[in-house]
Amino acid sequence: MQQGIDKQLVRERFAKALGSYREHAVVQQEMALVLAEMICAATSGCRLERVLEVGAGTGALTAALLDRCRVETYVANDLVEESHRYIAVEALRHRPVHLAFLAGDIESIEALPDGLDLVASNATVQWLSDLEGFFRKMSSCLKPGGILAFSTFSPRNMHEIASIEHAGLSYPGLADIEALAGSCFELIASKEELKRIAFDSPGEVLRHIRKTGVNGLVRRSWTKGSYLRFLHDYREAYSCDEGVYLTYRPLYCCFRKRSS
Repeated sequence: MQQGIDKQLVRERFAKALGSYREHAVVQQEMALVLAEMICAATSGCRLERVLEVGAGTGALTAALLDRCRVETYVANDLVEESHRYIAVEALRHRPVHLAFLAGDIESIEALPDGLDLVASNATVQWLSDLEGFFRKMSSCLKPGGILAFSTFSPRNMHEIASIEHAGLSYPGLADIEALAGSCFELIASKEELKRIAFDSPGEVLRHIRKTGVNGLVRRSWTKGSYLRFLHDYREAYSCDEGVYLTYRPLYCCFRKRSS
């Protein structure tokens, strides 16, 4: 369980980054493609009547799924209401899919669709406060045998930032996720990756984080001294031939709802 996540701050930061997310969230875009392929492998003929996407954002997973699967009803959710317009663009490209949009925190929305064939989420569940509760809630929305598939990140994701700033999300490992989901789901596929991105400078790392909205954990005001200290410490610890690096650790899970 994540402690002390300020959902309002998360919403503000992601809302501010909507216009720049697709350009800068390179890893998350790649994750959407991998997750979509995993979902196709787990579903029969990629034909789905009812789908819920949690944390749809700017529509990377929406596009990847609708490019590969025939979907009748697509319900997209996001904490940021403004993301609706990005999802609507993808739905229009894939007519005759019927699109519904649910704005708000998936953990607190009470009226969710049921009888779902698939719940999918890309790079979102790490922001949830109660992952076990989320699994139970999604299980209640899915048909028996329905699929819950998501990507998130493994422990030590972006550890470079956490080691210097002494703040970061808590990322459960695969075994922990399986244990939390085990009462409702059985794991049918999983995959872990390591992606290291090079930047010209530590300042570009901070810009990357700001432009992708993932700086929604704490509110802070940089002073000149704290900023220069960050640049120095990051360069000292995480330099490479191209400048400095940042490490992502994508984790993919595909579960099937237990029949009983």
